[in-house]
Amino acid sequence: MMHRSPLPYVLIVAAAGGLALLPMIASSYQLAFAIGLLNFSVLATAWGLFSGPTRYISLASVVFFGIGSYTVAVLGEVLPWTVVLVIAALIGAAVALIVGLATLRLAGIYFVIFTFGLSEMVRQLVTWYEVNVTMSVGRYVFLDISQHQIFLQLLALLAVVLLGAVALQRSRLGFALRVIGGDETMARHFGLNPTFAKLALFVVSSVIMALAGAIMAPRWTYIDPAIAFNATLSFQVVIMALLGGMHRIYGPLLGAVLMTFLFEALSNYFPQAFSLLLGLVFIFIVYLLPNGIVGRVEELAGHARRKPVPSDATVGERT
Repeated sequence: MMHRSPLPYVLIVAAAGGLALLPMIASSYQLAFAIGLLNFSVLATAWGLFSGPTRYISLASVVFFGIGSYTVAVLGEVLPWTVVLVIAALIGAAVALIVGLATLRLAGIYFVIFTFGLSEMVRQLVTWYEVNVTMSVGRYVFLDISQHQIFLQLLALLAVVLLGAVALQRSRLGFALRVIGGDETMARHFGLNPTFAKLALFVVSSVIMALAGAIMAPRWTYIDPAIAFNATLSFQVVIMALLGGMHRIYGPLLGAVLMTFLFEALSNYFPQAFSLLLGLVFIFIVYLLPNGIVGRVEELAGHARRKPVPSDATVGERT
């Protein structure tokens, strides 16, 4: 059996342990920015878990993020925090299972369109329920959870996701998903079950996003469908993963870090043109970095390795 180095696991745990000390020295603004960065890192990495190996482009991230947020808005003051997180994860898993069974046989642009339509449908359903049943537009969230606690919870979630991603890449399921992403027909010839593999990882990815939404919910005093199910979030997550390179574990994480800084700059200096600039960034990535930064670096490294080195005889002939 091939020996698997524990180094990636050690690095992830060590990095998480070091970052856990950040709230002790960071200002309020820096801590708030770090929370946003961790949130996007979790979402982009979770998105890459499913979409990276399968090549399915999902725009449903905000559906599961919103489910987690609304679970906290409804049950946060009624049940213990741990129980609320478990319920958010279970609801996210149930919705992902239903959606996955109905849609994962689709491929290409059809899957993209369905997931985008799903996010809008869920937002409209929640809005209708709030207006016609609860007779309100949204809900207030008053929980005794500090920014420091939110930071640590997101950091722990990101560490677990990265550890799981490394384990997945080295597992038989990870191999199956990579084969499926290349050719589903070939995967079936290998005796793999593409539907089960895709469904399993889609549910896991969705649960992570639901947990991220639940953990982030206490940051908002007020939650309504427009906040919880803002479709822009799905596009931001996709852009981050594509920028970094969704075919590698650390690609979406790299993209999340870079794009969070860019989003902060755009929202501060160009708030009215944020959506337009976001679209331009997306076009830039698709046309100039189709495989992301990681993919581009790997291409350049590959060209450098294949570049012929002149032998002594060749050098002598030229001289």
